Amino acid sequence: MTNPSDWNKRINPVILGLQPSGIRRFFDLVAEMKGVISLGVGEPDFVTPWHIREACMFSLEKGYTMYTSNRGLLELRQEIAKNLAASFGVSYDPHQEILITVGVSEGLDLAFRTILCPGDEVLIPEPSYVSYAPVTAMAGAKPVFLKTSAENGFRITPELVEKAITPKTKAIIICNPNNPTGATIDRARLLEITEVVRAHDLIFVSDEIYGRLTYVGEHTCVPSLPGMRDRTILLNGFSKSYAMTGWRVGYAAGNRDFISAMTKIHQYTMLCAPITAQIAALEALKNGENGLIKMVEQYNRRRRLVIQALQKMGLPCCEPRGAFYAFPDIRSTGLSSEDFAQLLLKEEKVAVVPGNAFGEQGEGFVRCSYSASINDLTEAFRRMESFVRRRVSKGKVLTFSPGKNEIIKEGICQTI
Repeated sequence: MTNPSDWNKRINPVILGLQPSGIRRFFDLVAEMKGVISLGVGEPDFVTPWHIREACMFSLEKGYTMYTSNRGLLELRQEIAKNLAASFGVSYDPHQEILITVGVSEGLDLAFRTILCPGDEVLIPEPSYVSYAPVTAMAGAKPVFLKTSAENGFRITPELVEKAITPKTKAIIICNPNNPTGATIDRARLLEITEVVRAHDLIFVSDEIYGRLTYVGEHTCVPSLPGMRDRTILLNGFSKSYAMTGWRVGYAAGNRDFISAMTKIHQYTMLCAPITAQIAALEALKNGENGLIKMVEQYNRRRRLVIQALQKMGLPCCEPRGAFYAFPDIRSTGLSSEDFAQLLLKEEKVAVVPGNAFGEQGEGFVRCSYSASINDLTEAFRRMESFVRRRVSKGKVLTFSPGKNEIIKEGICQTI
């Protein structure tokens, strides 16, 4: 008979070694408190547009409650292919090169389990989304972090990529725009990075879930770049741009070998994404453009408010050019990221995510989501300013030394 204290010894040591998500931990704390304004979880405050919800309800009335193809509804895959071709000039066969997934999170897991072998290395920019390193480890591979900083606008460079490559390097993953920093990578820089990727015959996993939430410049779709279509697994979905987080529907696009292998795993684990969510996603693509544009306009308005608020309280912040996050530097308070977030929640009932949840390079920063309403953002940053003022000596404001293509303006680090 096994002693209950020994059950941990039966668990995969890789899983035992994983740390719980720092985002979800603060989300759970918020759920237990009243009167909290949450700038923590990256979820739009908008309700999914009515016409999308109506399409779902009508499908239920018609009895659409069955399985779909493992790859997903063909009509949805066709609409995705049409959208990618029209928006970015990249062509995919909807029959063999697109897979509908249960959110982008499943797409990421499928991609890594498909391409990675034990001992492989994956290049991950840091700060990075919390899932990248754990999913790499669960696939038996090793995450190798590309350490960016506020001084260079949290942007990776081709030199940084080149320096990190070893004979074991198999792939690189980039989220553009970035979560948690809101930084974007323009076409010229992506061309330089993809030259390195091609020279070393790497696979590129491109997480473009925030692609439509780009406010400064234009979003570049990685597989549209020279020589990148067949070596890129494109991940995207509907959660952020169409306010469909709870529907859990995303997609992966890539060459038929990648997608075929990913589908094998998908059919044994998920079988297919829910048909109702797929029908809603189809409606979003067909008729959701106007609603998307209006939401983006609102996010951009909130973005400007957040930049001004952080400037007022003296917290430097590289200008977020995409997604809906700001990543201010809180080191002038003398607090760690964890202490800042916990004390702000306790004293002012405002929830932010400590920057170290996104890796070592996030220490000294916090992530603030501006997907909340204008009223909530205004009140949250009023409370945060009061909190910061109590901890920073009068006139003491931490500033960055200007780097290439950056200026300092009233406490805000802006990339130009």
